[in-house]
Amino acid sequence: MDYYDLCIAWNWEYDADFVGVLEAACAEHGVSLLQITPPSLSASCASLRDGQLAFGTLLDRATDADAQFLPIVQWAQRRGSDNINLHHKARRARDKALMHRDFAAAGLSVPHTVILPAFSQHPSIPPPDLSQLGPLFSIKPACRGGGKGVVNAASSLEEVDAARQQYPDDHYLLQAHVEPVDLELGRAWFRLIYCLGKVHPCWWDVETHIYQVLQRSEQMEHIFDTLCALAARIAALCGLGLFSTEVALTDGDDFVVVDYVNDPLDLRLQSKAVDGVPDTVVRAIADRVAQLAVHGQRDAPARPSGTL
Repeated sequence: MDYYDLCIAWNWEYDADFVGVLEAACAEHGVSLLQITPPSLSASCASLRDGQLAFGTLLDRATDADAQFLPIVQWAQRRGSDNINLHHKARRARDKALMHRDFAAAGLSVPHTVILPAFSQHPSIPPPDLSQLGPLFSIKPACRGGGKGVVNAASSLEEVDAARQQYPDDHYLLQAHVEPVDLELGRAWFRLIYCLGKVHPCWWDVETHIYQVLQRSEQMEHIFDTLCALAARIAALCGLGLFSTEVALTDGDDFVVVDYVNDPLDLRLQSKAVDGVPDTVVRAIADRVAQLAVHGQRDAPARPSGTL
């Protein structure tokens, strides 16, 4: 039987560079790495089912787009393997409507939001009161990522009605715009990357989507520490080990969580794509994941069972 400390299931071509960084981190820490991709998926599932293959820790970067990878996740759950983002928690965290309610209930600052039911269930609804959202607002489908279906500068009920029909089975959020303050070092909009207890705060340009690592200087100490504490609170709420979130600092020293939980996280390298994640952050994520697998080595059975 072949046993691996860490398994990454991936199916997005642009993950190749991250996987290369992860391979290097695993080699440095003495961690064996199994890659399951679409060409190897069927054979890997069969080997897991037959007890010929096993792994200790799983990083799932495939099931959000391809349900054929689910047997890998199910095997890991039954075996009790470490899963960096548990499947059921990841699915819940991707629902912006649920996260909005969870964050608000936990006392986090969130934009003023109106949540509308799915068009397929309620095609006719009482007109929402748009006056509380301001002259311009965003329309967001609850369960879509990558900006799909988002209208950033809506102003009318007609736009709301049209948007609801684009993804008729999805709830929709009407979200008031949040205006960050301008700091000496930049506009106070941040993207925080959380990985297994470590937070990587970055400046975030909402127009270009370009990251810049936020340095913990004397000038930015309060903001840096507050952002890290906020990301840790969000991790506790959503239960994920790897994700990003967006936060804007507004007047009155209010840190508003604007985009709740992003998973799977786009880990393209900034050296390869201008809107990618800074390479230092990607390397830190890979190192953190490899370290988790090192801890999992202690609990690895001599011959793990493999029912799938």
